[in-house]
Amino acid sequence: MKCENCTKKECSKKQKNDDAQSTSVDVLSPNDDFEEKNEFFTLANAKILLSDCLACDNCMTSEEGARVFQQNQKEFFRILNLNKKCDTSKHKVLAVSICPQSLPYFAAKFSLSVNDAAKRLCGFLKSLGVHYVFDTTIAADFSILESQREFVQRYQRRNQEEHALPMFASACPGWIRYAERVLTNLVTPHICTAKSPQQIMGSLVKGYFARQQNLSPEKIFHVVVAPCYDKKLEALREDFYTALYNSQEVDCVLTSGEIVQIMEQKNVSMKDVTEVAVDSLFGEIKEGDVVRHDGKRSDGYLEHIFKHAAKELFGMDVKEITYKALKNKDFQEVTLEKDGETVLRFAAAYGFRNIQNMVLKLKKGKFLYHFVEVLACPGGCLNGKGQTQTEDGKPDKALLSQMEDVYAAIPVRLPEANVYVQKMYQDWLEGMDSRKVQETLHTKYSAVNQTASNLDIKW
Repeated sequence: MKCENCTKKECSKKQKNDDAQSTSVDVLSPNDDFEEKNEFFTLANAKILLSDCLACDNCMTSEEGARVFQQNQKEFFRILNLNKKCDTSKHKVLAVSICPQSLPYFAAKFSLSVNDAAKRLCGFLKSLGVHYVFDTTIAADFSILESQREFVQRYQRRNQEEHALPMFASACPGWIRYAERVLTNLVTPHICTAKSPQQIMGSLVKGYFARQQNLSPEKIFHVVVAPCYDKKLEALREDFYTALYNSQEVDCVLTSGEIVQIMEQKNVSMKDVTEVAVDSLFGEIKEGDVVRHDGKRSDGYLEHIFKHAAKELFGMDVKEITYKALKNKDFQEVTLEKDGETVLRFAAAYGFRNIQNMVLKLKKGKFLYHFVEVLACPGGCLNGKGQTQTEDGKPDKALLSQMEDVYAAIPVRLPEANVYVQKMYQDWLEGMDSRKVQETLHTKYSAVNQTASNLDIKW
């Protein structure tokens, strides 16, 4: 069979690979027919220690541990090389979605503006053979909007439903795994049901975009570039798998640092890469300048939900939010007062030390907060272990400080201001209150009781 690069009936490139480079690479999956030595073979075969994940030894099974190891560069390369073979029936459309908290890493590391970093990263990925590169900000728009609506509904039901409040944010997979497998029923009923931006992006790519391109979801291989390793675990969740298409919403997660490893092994500098505009989910339209949401180091769930709730529940327009630091800079609270009474009390709890203190208050019945933005990483998403560690595994504080400056300078866009989101609610999701919204943008978090093996996992 001929491929687009061939002029002969038999592909000479395929023959060369089959004859001269048929030695199998050491892989986890013995059923992989396409794992051969190839142009990517010299690249580092990334080893991911489970200590890179923030889950504790109660949170991981041996089977999950093995599957996490498969979420690495090798799987990405397998698809790239699969697409170079002549059997087009096995080719995949390769789409990469980049988290907003990863872009400041590339900008700071290579001394670029965040817009230049986005375009050069897109150019590099496309030079490897990626077909589409997306920004996940639109997925965060959906996640925030759904979280806002759910909080208001929970607040209005707080006197009728025992577990309506407090509500905990659901965007951080390290926190979610800890809650489901360690804290169980004490916490899981309180977790917001809105999917994280990563998984909503999975729904957008495998659902909306696939339909727009007239593709079956299993023909798309969807990679997410993220700041932390816990995103790899999130992508493996059973509730994010579609049996009809034998397809996960996200097929592979690579950290920002793993992308830089690929660049280094290929001797590529970001400054030498051709700039290419980031793709949009909407046909030939290209993304403009990078935008972000409120929040210093994350997608800003606390700020958006707080302002929305103040307006919807109490008719108050909050322009600026004042944070009050409590025990440390990673545990802060925000309050809203009306007629001398505190009507809203929100908190941000980052890092497991603060999470454990928060849970202790919940157990003792001394919990005062209506909503908590919970993130497993101290310092928030910018400080994910997949992009802020030095080679010896220590936090790169200087780089993180630069990233925070870069992130803070990105213009803020309200989720409500995204016209494409509003259009998709009507055209794709059949309205904001539809059953399809619940099926596509929400999931259920519940206690998981199972025995985990004691692997290389640390707090």
